[in-house]
Amino acid sequence: MAIKRIGVLTSGGDAPGMNAAIRAVVRYALHYDIEVVGIFRGYAGLINEELRLFDHRSVSNIINRGGTILKTVRCPEFLTREGQRRAVGVIKKNKIDGLILIGGDGTYRGAVALVKKWKIPCIGVPCTIDNDIEGTDSTIGSDTAVNTALDAIDKIRDTASSMERIFVVEVMGRESGFIALQVAVGGGAEEVLLPGKKYDFEAMCHDIVEGNIRGKVSWIIVVAEGAARAEDIAKKITRITDLETRVAVLGHIQRGGSPTARDRILATRLGAEAVELFRKGKTGKAVGVISDDINIVDLEKAKTKKYSKTGSFYKLIRILT
Repeated sequence: MAIKRIGVLTSGGDAPGMNAAIRAVVRYALHYDIEVVGIFRGYAGLINEELRLFDHRSVSNIINRGGTILKTVRCPEFLTREGQRRAVGVIKKNKIDGLILIGGDGTYRGAVALVKKWKIPCIGVPCTIDNDIEGTDSTIGSDTAVNTALDAIDKIRDTASSMERIFVVEVMGRESGFIALQVAVGGGAEEVLLPGKKYDFEAMCHDIVEGNIRGKVSWIIVVAEGAARAEDIAKKITRITDLETRVAVLGHIQRGGSPTARDRILATRLGAEAVELFRKGKTGKAVGVISDDINIVDLEKAKTKKYSKTGSFYKLIRILT
């Protein structure tokens, strides 16, 4: 069946580069005379029929903007059969031939449900700051998030060195330690705490005291939010070492801001490739890049979480401390 109209939505947590992906989807599709319906507020907007037909100018001047012009919300209702049934009704009513879904693992799980239970053609575009999607080396937004956090840590180190303090810096990552590990290596942190990885707190405090005796005047500890709360770690360090410890929780600044060149280019490539898959009659897939080449995997596989090997990076941090 020839694709005449596709819908595009963003779902889950926002990530820098979502707008660049939307722009690529819309303009690439229109080039091949495929209509594009923008679906606002993710799966909730699909259920509630929050739709608008997009034209070329609908996506003007958004490639450099953070967030998503389509907005995004969590939608527990879509987890139910009734919610999915309503969404499918909206798709059919508006003669949408398929969906391009931009987001992370939760977005992909919703797409798999549409494909397997309701036979709705779907293509996934990986966009999450956690870089935890299978089938791609990088997800849209992850490079920007790392650079945002790294910039903050560079500034914190200036203060840590000047004031001779220990800083515990909390970054995002409930289940993924990607951002924490990347900024710990790139920022020259002395320690990193990751979700699911055991750490020796007593040994860390011993190292801090020993370093202080040798004249080391500052210490940066990066903590992924899923590993521990920075405030709790800081209190324990102060109690054991009797050294002043401060906390910096970077929070949602890591989700915002203008996407890096790398994320803009990745989003543009993957958005266009998603449309191209529809043109080729391939659905139920997710796009990605492996070694800078486009990679296509089944949505079922892509929705599983990717966990990067942390051992070599962690060893590097310990050696260079």
